[in-house]
Amino acid sequence: MPPHTMRFMLNISAEKYQRYYQGSAKFVRVTAEDGRSLKFPAKELQRFVTHSGIQGRFEISFDEQFKLQQLRRI
Repeated sequence: MPPHTMRFMLNISAEKYQRYYQGSAKFVRVTAEDGRSLKFPAKELQRFVTHSGIQGRFEISFDEQFKLQQLRRI
């Protein structure tokens, strides 16, 4: 896995994600599988929301300036 790529698990209920959607929480903070901490804009998860919320394993990639390049469910 490239150095600017992190993998993590998410389990956010639909009710909890609603706080992100409504703007009261703007960032999601997770711990990657390798132990690193990561914070990214909650809006990036919008396309993964289902009726039950957001669940699964994800991979996020950054460029050298740590600008988000890609977020995908794996």
